[in-house]
Amino acid sequence: MSEMSEYTLRPDMRGTLWDLALYIPTVGFLGYYGLTFWYAGGHAAWAYTLWFLACFFVIVGGGRILRRLLVLPGAAVALQVDRKRAVHVVLKGGQVAKLVQDVRYFKDYAGRSFGLSGSDADGKKWQYVFHRGQFEGDVQFSRLNAELDVFRD
Repeated sequence: MSEMSEYTLRPDMRGTLWDLALYIPTVGFLGYYGLTFWYAGGHAAWAYTLWFLACFFVIVGGGRILRRLLVLPGAAVALQVDRKRAVHVVLKGGQVAKLVQDVRYFKDYAGRSFGLSGSDADGKKWQYVFHRGQFEGDVQFSRLNAELDVFRD
């Protein structure tokens, strides 16, 4: 039996559609009301605030969707859990984040995603969120959760 188990991630199309269903109406309403306040006159502060929020949600939502689709170079494409209790996160750009210090595992209550954070040997902090749809099946997702349970905070 090998010392390291590896889990390959795949693009999460279903989760991406849910994110799009969340972010598109949010950005649309914020932009619409921002324009309404701007052209209604006298409400420039509200217009600027709403447009700032719309741009913020475009940036945050776009990053989340592109990471879920494994497009960005910093998107995780594989996880390797070591028996020595280190977690290696392989990134799309070819970099490997070796989480060896302060590794923490955060499971959500619904069981659809989990967070992983830690530091590498140089002290650089890394944080990731993984979704159930990024794994080949529920068995693989459950097995990984069981392996990572030793890092639970």
